[in-house]
Amino acid sequence: MKALLKFDLRHLRGDIYGGLTAGVVAIPLALAFGVASGLGPIAGMYGAIIVGFFAALFGGTPTNVSGPTGPMVVVLAGLFASLSGDVSLILTAVMLAGVFQIVFGVIGAGNYIRLVPYPVVSGFMSGIGVIIIILQIDAFLGHESPSGTLSALAYVPTALSDINFSALAVGLITLVIAYKWPTAWGKYVPGALAALVIGTALSLFMPVMPILGDIPSGLPSLHLPVFDQSAAMLVLEAAFILAVLGSIDSLLTSLVADNMTRTRHDSNKELIGQGIGNAVAGLFGGIAGAGATMRTVINSRSGGVTRLSGMIHSVVLAAIVLGMGSVASYIPHAALAGVLVKVGMD
Repeated sequence: MKALLKFDLRHLRGDIYGGLTAGVVAIPLALAFGVASGLGPIAGMYGAIIVGFFAALFGGTPTNVSGPTGPMVVVLAGLFASLSGDVSLILTAVMLAGVFQIVFGVIGAGNYIRLVPYPVVSGFMSGIGVIIIILQIDAFLGHESPSGTLSALAYVPTALSDINFSALAVGLITLVIAYKWPTAWGKYVPGALAALVIGTALSLFMPVMPILGDIPSGLPSLHLPVFDQSAAMLVLEAAFILAVLGSIDSLLTSLVADNMTRTRHDSNKELIGQGIGNAVAGLFGGIAGAGATMRTVINSRSGGVTRLSGMIHSVVLAAIVLGMGSVASYIPHAALAGVLVKVGMD
């Protein structure tokens, strides 16, 4: 415990700038992933804050920035559909996933998870990308998408027969800005955030389209685990899948961080940190997360060196959550869909 309380302050300036930059980049992704999971934008923000903070504090990769990621959200969206939106059971699965990850770390599974062949990971990530895009097609066209990949795909003909062209325009503009935002400008304002802000601003002067609506702000409430015998196997299965995917995702990100910093992470310690983050996130209404490659790279390139940078990223998001609800409520679903389509294609 004493070791945990010792922080290397020699790189404090870089850690602050890296954490601030990663926090700003995380805003649109946390909101979008929260919506895509079915639990709502605030659940995405809580997940980014809590997983990001505890994974940085207890994890084994100093520059890792954690939060909601595509693979985790796809599993949560499927679970949301299977459980008919029962939030308590979904959050229980997130907590159990964290417990599984802690067990993985304790028994040393981190030494083996990173041996998964690259073609397997590549095929898996490609499939995740396709699913993310499918889940956003209906929102892109100005409709509320049904839960589940197949349901969303089956609804596409209905959405095409009644396109909300205002939403479509906002979605396309958001997507183009996210792709074409100049790299030089990205040093000051990340492309995803710029796309979300501009898309939202344009929507205010256009005909009505679906928006996020009222978003709760402030401190999260406590969600104790719930056990339902009829859904026990489904929850356990989803928790185990979340744990495995989150572990693979995090350790791959750790390898990227190692290559950038010329250091070597501690795989098992990283899994324990991720597990603690997910267990606490589920307890306070956040969605599951993992090491996020893009945010980790941005943190490192912006000067982040120690775990303080990941913790500062979470503090930035927490400060935003405490006062952004009224502003974020105007964000159109189509703008978030534009951001997520780029994530899926990436």
